[in-house]
Amino acid sequence: MNFSIQSLYAWYRNLLRNPKYRWWVIIGTLAYLISPIDIAPDFIPIIGQVDDVLLLTLLVSEVSGLVIEGWKARKGDVDTTAPNTTEDFTSTANTIDVDATSVK
Repeated sequence: MNFSIQSLYAWYRNLLRNPKYRWWVIIGTLAYLISPIDIAPDFIPIIGQVDDVLLLTLLVSEVSGLVIEGWKARKGDVDTTAPNTTEDFTSTANTIDVDATSVK
C-alpha cells in the first residue's frame, strides 16, 4: 500500500462527507492545531509550520463549506428538483465524484 498526500487528502475528504464524523474531525483538527504536540515541531523553521498550515487550510475550507451549506439550507436555496435531461452537463450539479483504482 503506497502512502501519499493525495490518498490522505482523499480519506480526509471522504470522512468529512459523512455527517456522523464531520464534527469530530473538525474538533480533532482544532485540537491538533491548539496542542503543543505536533508531528513536526514548530521550532523547525519551515517544516514545523507546514503541517499546521496544511491542516488550517483544510479546516477553513471545510468549515466554510459547512457554513455555506447551512446558509443555503436556511435560505431555501437547496435544489431538490430532478435535473433536466436537456440541461448543459457542464455544471457542477451533474458532476459525479468517483474513486478510480488501477488494475495492473
